Amino acid sequence: MRKSKKSAPFSPEYQYFCRLLKEARENARVTQMDLAKRLRKPQSYISKYETGERRIDVIEYLRIARAIRIDPLEVIRELSLKFKAT
Repeated sequence: MRKSKKSAPFSPEYQYFCRLLKEARENARVTQMDLAKRLRKPQSYISKYETGERRIDVIEYLRIARAIRIDPLEVIRELSLKFKAT
């Protein structure tokens, strides 16, 4: 019996954060495999956080940002603007 793939249990804000990270990686022209090598992680680690299957903490986020050479605050700013309190 096959397990059905569950939707991500994370908030819309976190899902958007994952999308921003994926876009940043792609804009930097870094493949999942290249990023995985830089982080010394399996490629599935990248895939899982990008699809929202796995949650990352702030330290992991900083390592990812450094590995794809982006300013970590840029992603946070964009996230904050998208979901700012009204």
